[in-house]
Order: sequence, then C-alpha cells, then structure tokens
Amino acid sequence: MDWVDRFRGRYRGELARRGIRIPPALPGEATAEAAGALLALRRPDPEDARPLDSFEAFVIENTAVSTAPLVPEIKLHLATELTPLWEATEATLAEKGLPPPFWAFSWPGGQALARFMLDQPEIVRGKRVLDFAAGCGIASIAARMAGAGAVVATEIDPFAAVALALNGWLNQADVEIWLQDVIGQANDPASADGFAVILAGDMCYERPLAERMTAWLRTLAAGGALVLMGDPGRSYLPKERLESLTTFSVPTTLELESSTRQETRIWRLLP
Repeated sequence: MDWVDRFRGRYRGELARRGIRIPPALPGEATAEAAGALLALRRPDPEDARPLDSFEAFVIENTAVSTAPLVPEIKLHLATELTPLWEATEATLAEKGLPPPFWAFSWPGGQALARFMLDQPEIVRGKRVLDFAAGCGIASIAARMAGAGAVVATEIDPFAAVALALNGWLNQADVEIWLQDVIGQANDPASADGFAVILAGDMCYERPLAERMTAWLRTLAAGGALVLMGDPGRSYLPKERLESLTTFSVPTTLELESSTRQETRIWRLLP
C-alpha cells in the first residue's frame, strides 16, 4: 500500500476527528506526493510512518508560537528567524518535492482581513463564513472570534490543514477545515449550508490562480455573498468592479516583502 492509499484510508479518519474534511479523492496527486516525500525524508522506513504525527511534528518543530503584528490577540504557529523553515527557499523545497510553506507566514492580506473583522464584528456576526486558501488561518480564527456562526477554512495543502487545526486549538476557535479545491463550487447564501461571507486574503500573486479564483468569486458575489479580499497591491488583483472599504498599514519583514510596511486594502469584490 503506497502513501496515498494510507492517506485516503487510515489518515482520513484521524483528520476527521480533528475537524479536517477529506474529499473522496485528493484534488491533485502532486500535493499528496509532495507530502509523502516529506514523510519519507523524516521517516526513512515508510512502513513505520504515522502520517498525522509526522505532519503535526513537522509544523511544531519548524515553527514557533508567535503573533502577527497587526493582530496580536491571535496566536499562530509561524516560521521565524529562529526556525529552519525560514531559511527553506522555494527552490530548495521544490528540489525535495515539498509544497512551499505559505501556511507558515501571516501574509498582509490575511492580517488585514482579520483586523477588519475583529474591529467590525458585525460584518460576520452570526453568519457562515468561508475562508478560501486560508493558510495559517488568521482570518478564519478572527471570524470565529468576531462571532461568526460557523467558519469553514479551505486548503489544498495537507500541511496547511494541520497547521490550521493546531492554530485553531491554540486560540480555542472552532473552525471546520476542508482539504480540497473549492473553486467552482456553487453557493446559496440563504441556505443552511451556504456562506454569507467569503474571505480571500493575499491570493492575487499569480495570474492563473488569481483569474480563476476571481471569476468564481464574482459568481458568488452575484449570488448574494459578501466577498472580501485583503490585498497589499499584488500584481494580479482585479482592476475593476472593486469597492475599497478600508486600508491598513501592515508591518512586514524584508525577508518576505519589498518594504517594512505594506499598505493593505480590504476590497469588496463586486459581480
């Protein structure tokens, strides 16, 4: 039995007990193979691998519990200059077959969304919220802390899903996690399982993803959902049919960004 089979079988049940939902098939074999490569690196004997323990151990051992500068009330497992993950460049990770650890950093767009909801909790209070490509989960956790009725965080990286769960536990925030690609999924905000608010933080850094995501989000906005985007001026942010709601000056680091502060806007995406 290969790693993917173990993941879909035994591992699915273990994650489900921690609030992480696994679809019947992974959206991309590459993600599973990359995760399997990490397990092989950390545990040379694949028959001895314990997937859930390995994922959790990787997140814990390669991060430190800290806070994002704009949202000090939320604790997160993040990479710091004291942890090995900080020095792992995208090229090095690619050589080892590992997905980039976007989940280990609190990006400006996510921080701005989190601050916006905590400062104006009426935006999400009592509502079902979907946090698309949630990363470390800072916006998901903030939505729950602001009084959202339910929060679903989506990711396609198993490491991110586990980091999300750990960060939710750190903050005693009940966040449901879906490990699947949800782009294209229909939504009825008025239904019991629909989402009234959709969050997308810092997702416009790559053209194909940004265009695919934006087209989908516009259909959700047309259906009545409030679609909020947090963006620090990424290259592929839509140029039209956006309403600026507010701006935050987010402290950043030169290791990740081009300046020590990023002016980050909260946009409402219009149909």
